[in-house]
Amino acid sequence: MKASEGLSRVKSLLGNWATPRELPPQLTWKYAHEPELLGWRIKARNYNTVIANGLFFFWLVVAVWFGFSMHSNFETYDEPVRSLCALLFFSLLIITVLSMTHQRMNFAYRFTKSGAEFCKWKVFPEWTLTFLKGLAAFTAIAFMCMASAYNDPALLIGAIGGSGSVMLTHASMNSARYRDLQTDFHHHTYEWSRFTEVAIDRKQKLVGLEFAWYNDYLNKHSRSTFPLFAKRKAFESILGLVEQHLPNVPRADRYVDRG
Repeated sequence: MKASEGLSRVKSLLGNWATPRELPPQLTWKYAHEPELLGWRIKARNYNTVIANGLFFFWLVVAVWFGFSMHSNFETYDEPVRSLCALLFFSLLIITVLSMTHQRMNFAYRFTKSGAEFCKWKVFPEWTLTFLKGLAAFTAIAFMCMASAYNDPALLIGAIGGSGSVMLTHASMNSARYRDLQTDFHHHTYEWSRFTEVAIDRKQKLVGLEFAWYNDYLNKHSRSTFPLFAKRKAFESILGLVEQHLPNVPRADRYVDRG
């Protein structure tokens, strides 16, 4: 009775923030025919977020410094032109940095009587191409209007160069190689007996399930830990559910790698 009540509380908690669990066509649940004990979907950063955040703030400072420097050094132009140039540079740099330091992977988890299934996928963000096209058009129109207002042909170069650099970024992101790097699909299925340890990272509020597998490249048995990404407030509930289904598996309070 206690176990069923605990499971109901977990489902209720996860249901408050979980997004729809539909998977992309490339992924399907192996145990879809079995009742779901627990399942949720979340977007998470599956890498060292401390390092990524540090890099982002470093480049943010660099972008702000260059933006102010550009605004101060373009003394031959009026305030609107200087502000637009600084804003354009800042926007391009920050968009580029964000695309590297704040990428998120889609994760979907489903637990059944037979075991656990983990799906993760990343699809190309089409919205970025639309945004870059709009930014290029806005830059070209803004510079041409200012060139006409100030009667300065040099601003036409800014219209061509500014919009051209944005479209160059658009072309590089729209390349087949970049799209392949931004597209990924994985499906992992494990029976409950496969798990050899429950890793508990209380600092990150992250539960990890360790499993054994054979490394064909190194020709030996290896162990890996699959992190269960979830909202921090669901940490204790998920840990309780895992402990109910893996009562005899060792627990370890240790760091869980997000990668």
